Amino acid sequence: MHPTNKAARIAGAVYLSLVLTAPFSLLYVPGKLIVRGNATATANNILTHEMLFRLCIVADLFSSVIFICLGLALYRLLSDVNRTWARLMLSFVLVSAAIGFMNALNNIAALTLFHGADFLAVFEKPQRDALAYLFIRVHNQGQFTNEIFWGLWLFPFGLLVYRSGFLPRFLGVWLMLGCFAYLVLSLIALLFPPYYDAAFRIAQPVLLGELAILLWLLIKGAKVPTLPRALQPAVADTVSR
Repeated sequence: MHPTNKAARIAGAVYLSLVLTAPFSLLYVPGKLIVRGNATATANNILTHEMLFRLCIVADLFSSVIFICLGLALYRLLSDVNRTWARLMLSFVLVSAAIGFMNALNNIAALTLFHGADFLAVFEKPQRDALAYLFIRVHNQGQFTNEIFWGLWLFPFGLLVYRSGFLPRFLGVWLMLGCFAYLVLSLIALLFPPYYDAAFRIAQPVLLGELAILLWLLIKGAKVPTLPRALQPAVADTVSR
């Protein structure tokens, strides 16, 4: 297998593992356990399904680790296209992962408050539940903030895909559009929160560009031009030397 094609498939496999962990912590568990505006019901749900909430925290942390690995895999694949843009892409990935690590601490703090350790005895249970729910809300807001970097890294990524010559240009355009979609979503979440859910539904077709590039890397790999058959022995002989 050609090294570029191999690097593309490795990047696709890493991307797939991120898709398996991130929706679990971002969508499934919050939708299952968190009752919007009700700290007591949220506390009861989390304490009843504590292991599920702990798995959510672990998935949050692993998603950040996988994101770093993805950034490195894509840097290896695309750095020869343009090293400056590849470094910018990787920089945005690292900042986003750092925010993800810090944001996971909010859920850990919430779980500590729900349990009510001895040093929290000065707080009544309703107070602890309210404080814990505040940390969960801060975690949610941290994700909205991180959407800025979920978007920013897609622009250099998309530009590199567009210029690569071994990946379809339409995927590069799709990814760059995804950049602006995430930026708009983050601003709506911070400035006009009631409209976020509607905006997210509208933006979903644009955000699917990441799924498209994942599948292409995993299934198709990189389209590497093949040498004419007459030149192949000469190239093989050069490599062997």
